[in-house]
Amino acid sequence: MKHLALILLSALAISSAVIAGNSMAPADARVYIVSPSHGEIVSSPVTVVFGLSGMGVAPAGTKKDKTGHHHLLIDTAVPELDRPIPADDHHKHFGGGQTEVSIELAPGKHTLQLLLADFAHVPHNPPVMSEQITITVK
Repeated sequence: MKHLALILLSALAISSAVIAGNSMAPADARVYIVSPSHGEIVSSPVTVVFGLSGMGVAPAGTKKDKTGHHHLLIDTAVPELDRPIPADDHHKHFGGGQTEVSIELAPGKHTLQLLLADFAHVPHNPPVMSEQITITVK
């Protein structure tokens, strides 16, 4: 039992240290997908419009409190929240401060989710992420 308690305390200390490295976000900060809507049937290319409240948008590399830039997660789960967001076909970066994108998606169902990150592409603490939506491309 004593061994288990030490393991739990160590894990808590590591988790706290990792979270402390993330940029802080206001508790009321919110990011959301303005369009398309959950369940919508769309044509490709799909225009995705990003919404943000309680924080501002700043380009990657700009270290300023209460700001970040958007990342669009496509057909993927949320990445590790204590590391920079990967850059690949499932994790689109908008480091220029963009607030919308037109993307080509194959016919079928797709999931979309926004995740705001700081100057170094690391999600904030607490994480500022939208609900995941599902769309169908005809």
